[in-house]
Formats: sequence, C-alpha cells, structure tokens
Amino acid sequence: MNRRHVHKITPLAICFAALAWELGHGVAAQPLRNPFDFPIVLSGNFGEFRPNHLHSGLDFKTQQREGWPVHAVLDGYVSRIAVSPWGYGNVIYMTHGDSLVTVYAHLQRFADSLAAHVKARQYEAERFQVDLNLPPGLFAFNRGDVIAYSGNSGSSAGPHLHFEVRDTRTGDVLDPLPFYSDRIKDTRQPGLLSLTVYPSEGLGVVNGSTEKLQLQPAVAKDGSISFRHVPEAWGRIGFAVNADDYMDGTSNVYGVKEIVMSVDGQEVFHSYLDRFSFDESRCINAWTDYEAWVEKRRFHTKTFVEPGNRFRFVTGRNRGFVTVDEPRTYRIDFQLTDASGNTCRFGLNVTGKEQPVPAPDTAGTTLFYRQSDSRFGARGIRLFIPRRSLYGGSLYFRYAAAPDSGGMADMHVLHDRPVALHRPARLSLRLRRDDAADRRQYGIVSIRNGRSNWAGGVYRDGWIDADISELGCVYTIRVDSVAPVITPVAPSRWTASQTVTFRLTDNLSGVDTWRATIDGEYALFAMDGRKSLISYRFDPERLKRGAHVLHLTVADACGNRSEFETEFEW
Repeated sequence: MNRRHVHKITPLAICFAALAWELGHGVAAQPLRNPFDFPIVLSGNFGEFRPNHLHSGLDFKTQQREGWPVHAVLDGYVSRIAVSPWGYGNVIYMTHGDSLVTVYAHLQRFADSLAAHVKARQYEAERFQVDLNLPPGLFAFNRGDVIAYSGNSGSSAGPHLHFEVRDTRTGDVLDPLPFYSDRIKDTRQPGLLSLTVYPSEGLGVVNGSTEKLQLQPAVAKDGSISFRHVPEAWGRIGFAVNADDYMDGTSNVYGVKEIVMSVDGQEVFHSYLDRFSFDESRCINAWTDYEAWVEKRRFHTKTFVEPGNRFRFVTGRNRGFVTVDEPRTYRIDFQLTDASGNTCRFGLNVTGKEQPVPAPDTAGTTLFYRQSDSRFGARGIRLFIPRRSLYGGSLYFRYAAAPDSGGMADMHVLHDRPVALHRPARLSLRLRRDDAADRRQYGIVSIRNGRSNWAGGVYRDGWIDADISELGCVYTIRVDSVAPVITPVAPSRWTASQTVTFRLTDNLSGVDTWRATIDGEYALFAMDGRKSLISYRFDPERLKRGAHVLHLTVADACGNRSEFETEFEW
C-alpha cells in the first residue's frame, strides 16, 4: 500500500521549500508568519470532524477576545472578500503567486481600506451579505501588514481566527500545521475513548449478534491500553475508533491525523489527512458512524472503507474489512498519530469462533442500491434518491406512516435509523387539506426528538416537493403563516451607543430578508446570525445630526412580512 508519513520525513526547511513550490514563480520562499503578535495556541486543527464536513484549516485562539490585529502571513493581494451572517462571517482570501491562497475567517472587521470598499459595495447592492472578487492590483499587502481584526462573526462558537491554505490548481485545502510546527509545542499523544466492532450485515456476527459492539479501553498508569473482553466473531467484521488528540498547554481536543490498522502484522487500513477537496468533505458521513454522531454526538472513525467514501487519503486492503474464517486468535493492532509524530498504539485479540450468521431481516423493506436511482412510493408520499447518494452499497429501507390529527399531512417515518445522503433526495408529500391562504406558506419539516427543522419546498397540485439530506427522521407538512417578530433592543441607549439594534425571530421557516431605511434612504444593518441580531452603526458620511425616521421590513422564507417604524435622534 502507498503510505505517506510526511511528518516523519519533512523537516521545517523542506516545508518552506514545498511552500515556495506551491507559491508558483516570482515569489520568494518565506516561512508563514504568525497571523498574530502573540504565541500560537490552537483551538482546532486541520481535518477535525464536524457535522457533514471536515474542518478545513487551523483555529487560532485569541485569548477569548476580539479585535486583535490580523497580519498577512505572506506577500500577496486580496483576491476575494465576503460578508455573511453565517459560515465564515467576515472573511478575506489572499492570493500568493499563481497557486496559493490563504483564508482568514470570522473576522470582526477589515482593515480600513478594505472596509471602505466593502461598505460601498454593500450600499450599491443594498444588502449586507456580499461576496466580492477583486483584481490583483487593487489591494496588495506585504507579509506582516495588518489586513483585519480578529472576531467572532458568522457561525463561530467563540472568538478565534479560522485560517486556511488552499492550492488553487487542485482545489484542495492543505494542512497549514507543518508550517507552524516550530512554534507549537506538542508532546502529547492521541487518546482512545472507545473501539467499536461492526459485523457486516448478512456477512458477519460478533458475540452471537449482528449488532455493533462497543469496547471501552482500560488505560494503565504507563499509558498502555488493553481491553477486558475478547470478542468472538465469525465472517466479515470492521472496526471504528473514537479518539481525540491533545496538545501541550491547553485543554482543547483535536482530530487525529493518521490511523493505521494491521491484522496479524499486515496493514489493512491507512489514513493520512494532509489535504482534501471541498467536493469530498461530505464523505465524512461515510468515514464515520453517522448514527453514533446523531444519537451520541461522538465521531467514530471507521477503519473500513464504505463504497461511498471517496477520500483520496483513505486506503484499505480488502477495503479494511477483516474476514474471520478460522477458529483461532486474530490480532488487530492500531496506531493513532498526530502531526507532531506522537503515536498511541494499542491492540485487540479477536477469537474466531464459528457461529451462525443470520440473513438480514428484510420483511417489509424496499431494497435501495447505491449504484442506481432509488424510488419509493406509498399513499401520500414519493421519494427519489439519485444514484451514488447512499454511502453503503445498499439499504433495506423501512417505511411507516401515522396520521397527524389536525395536521396538513400524515407523519411519514423514512427508515428506522439515521442515514446520511451524499446528494439531496427529492421528497414529495401530499396535503391532506389544502386551505392555506398563501401556498408559499406550505413546507416540509423533519422531526427528530421533538425538534422540527424546516426543509421548505414548492407547491405542486396538492403536493409539496422538497430536497432532504438524510433518512431516519419523521417528515410531514407544516404551514408557516406567522410573520417574523421585530424586537428593539435597548432603544433608550441607541443615541449614546450610536448603534440601533433589533432582534429578529421567526417561528418556523426562519428570517430570510431584512431591509431598513432612514429618512427614506437605504441603511446598512449588519446581522449576527447566531444571536439573531441586526445592528446599524451611526454613519457620519450618510447620517446627519437631528431627528430621523427608521423603517424596517423583515420577511421569512415563506414570504410572511413584518414592518416596524420608529423615530430616533442623534
């Protein structure tokens, strides 16, 4: 197998040489500057598992504060800049040479020249959210120049800087950590939290059962790992590790860079996460146990390769499965290694014991195949799953329905466990009654553990069509006829703080658009999506001293609108 142990053979000097190659011609080889003027401490590393995606960069801690100057790590120019209430929030993309881009996300604000350009474009478009591509000569910066200030914008869970390195030739994101390894102390090895054994459906069994078996490790004082129980298996089985990595001087946990599994001394699985493309990222749902994530909020990394796992950095002999077909002891060994070369090693004995392997329970199911389009229909429901949407080779789909008293449609249970889809499936549900005043107000919702999530949809002759991304939920139709609620926040302090703030909330489909005017002229309100707040900072270039009339219109995804008007003075 082709194994790459980059961290074992790539010293810092080679990292810089590799960086110069990535930069393309005409750019001198330079080490990446620390984006800040204080020592580097990370809250997140490259490739960490996140819901439906891999983390695409490093998260630099900012001492739980916002407003630190952010420096360009290399000479270059700003090629793209974007503002959003979600995702990266305020973000800068810098191009260096022909092929390398660095990304700085969740910023509080941009450097003055950039901020003025962005605000002008926002007022031109009369919208807060913008995504601007910029020509090479417009905003050039030298290594060390201040380009922005750190923040907590977008879908950030706390103040930090999200930093990426991208190869524009391939579309890949690269692990930036090797370029900072001389400035980060890491002597701690990864740790194992649990190990799970998976019998393949219809092909394997563990301890007489077709259910997965989770094993808890016993950790000795010297750090060695053992297991109190020796599982008995027959047929085809796989494994998954639930593990975290650690670094010196911080309580944060990180993702594991490299995993190797061997059977009786022969390597059968290897992953080394040093780059990936965004097109691949959702394959995390094939590489991990999606059901365990949904139910326990823990990621269990499979050391076997599902058909839908297209990650290039994952390889497996016999796809990483272990065939137990002899009455003997099988030795399964694991190595978990971080970017600094710290390694956790442990092993497990599996006893081969011949035992019946039950056939799958297929009663009342419909068989879906990954390599073909799948269709299902019953009273009041149609489901279409495009080919290659399933991560496994096949699925015995289970369906149930129950009437929803007073509801717009039946309650449709799509499968008996969570299953992620790589491509959206088209779900169509029929209305039991069609009496909404505005048919845009109909929408499909998914329900899990009592919580409803709006999927929306389009009305079609008594049916609602919507795209869904997972099975294992209850789906039905709801009507959103309630307009968003506009709540002024501390209006008595607006003048003193020179900031007008509102909280926008919606009961179901979510706030979609907002537009404000002051004295009839467009006013730019920034949105904090996490807090559901919009705010306007008094702008001396556009707002004169005196009394003013503010008018605000807010609409949700179903077109329900609210309006609010008030007077204020400055």
